[in-house]
Amino acid sequence: MRTRSRLSGKSSFLVLLGVLSSFGAGAAFYGKTAPPKLTGGPQLISVTSLPEQGEFCDAETDGSGATLSASLGQQERNLVRPSAAPARAAGPDAAKLKPIRMIQDPYPALSAVAVDLAHNEVVMTDENLFSLLVYDRLANTPPSAKLTEPKRRLAGEKTNIEFQCGLYIDPKTGDIYATNNDTVDRLVIFSREAVGDVPPTRQLHTPHGTFGISIDEGRQEMYLAIQHDNAIVVYPKNARDEDQPIRLIQGDHTLLADPHGLALDTKDDLIFVTNYGATATKTKGRGKDGPNWPLDDVVPGSGRFLPPSISVYRRDSRGDTAPVRVIQGPKTQLNWATGITVDEERNEILVANDIGDNILVFDVNAEGDVAPKRILAGPKTKMKNPTGLYLDLKNNELWVTNFGNHSATVYKRGADGDTAPLRTIRSGPVGAVAPMMGNPHPVAYDTKRDQILVPN
Repeated sequence: MRTRSRLSGKSSFLVLLGVLSSFGAGAAFYGKTAPPKLTGGPQLISVTSLPEQGEFCDAETDGSGATLSASLGQQERNLVRPSAAPARAAGPDAAKLKPIRMIQDPYPALSAVAVDLAHNEVVMTDENLFSLLVYDRLANTPPSAKLTEPKRRLAGEKTNIEFQCGLYIDPKTGDIYATNNDTVDRLVIFSREAVGDVPPTRQLHTPHGTFGISIDEGRQEMYLAIQHDNAIVVYPKNARDEDQPIRLIQGDHTLLADPHGLALDTKDDLIFVTNYGATATKTKGRGKDGPNWPLDDVVPGSGRFLPPSISVYRRDSRGDTAPVRVIQGPKTQLNWATGITVDEERNEILVANDIGDNILVFDVNAEGDVAPKRILAGPKTKMKNPTGLYLDLKNNELWVTNFGNHSATVYKRGADGDTAPLRTIRSGPVGAVAPMMGNPHPVAYDTKRDQILVPN
């Protein structure tokens, strides 16, 4: 699932490895004490108590307004490098114990994108370093440049920014609405002028696992896709703090299954939702929230995996309501479909297909196992794991954020096939590896293949 979890403020994990291949190495590790006799099998070599306080990783921002390049440079300097000699593990220096090496992405991993049409700016969420980045809409990173400096950057403890997956820009004020998916159950709203480590102008307590967001400006209603609870909740646009949803869509008949992206078709009064496919029957509630809060307890044995899909609902749907239609099946090529938008003028649905490395375009009335009417894909597109997209009708452009290569690419509206982008904004160097780690939990070592396994 495209979820994120906090490890010392960043998506990363540490690898602590000690190898005793000879008495000499063992003596170096233990100092004057000889190592235990090696048996050839699993052995407990040493136990060291970690200090009660302190973290391996330094915070990525101090709220000082430093440039992104400077922040990243400091971060790279803080990364632990392999050491030629093993460190002593006992005694007063134990608090200084460092990992032998660390696997971590030092650059912003771009997830969601939205354009501020009134101010000619583009905003992107960064799920790796927990920040919001604001660029000039016409920015274009030269191939020789390491990255493009954002005009403004929001990051730090006060911002409540962590794994931000959904993004919306108020068309009149430029206010930024951003959903936190996995660790901070808050929708945070910032004024357009906000910069650095500052508190949100307003925030709203949201159900755990909130991902997609869309707002109906005409009705002043805000729609949120709730990933973990397979639900859609609707709030007043001006909701804040502990305000309650005014409508809820949830239940087995909805066919919601790990929903991510969400888009509104205000012309035909419809809601479009992308589903990864994991689902289970929910029961009970949190007890402390209102009647429109999603049920979150799972009925044991009810879990199942469905094919990925796009489910379509009436705008005013509520409760356990079946979709009006579903796009689903092998011909659709849906595979971790995440971001979604509707082109009401051309009657099209555009979907960021993460694992497919492409943008799928369907007719707005498509149903069942149907092939896309066109596909934007190929090496010239420079797309890699696209997760967010935004259709700029004013400038006839399509924006795509690529979680797999630190970039946002811009195409002509209606682009098809293997088409090169008009412009590219990079948050890291060309070719920089994107580990794409998110929500890493247990770590295992495969001795046969000499590989580290990291479930996300």
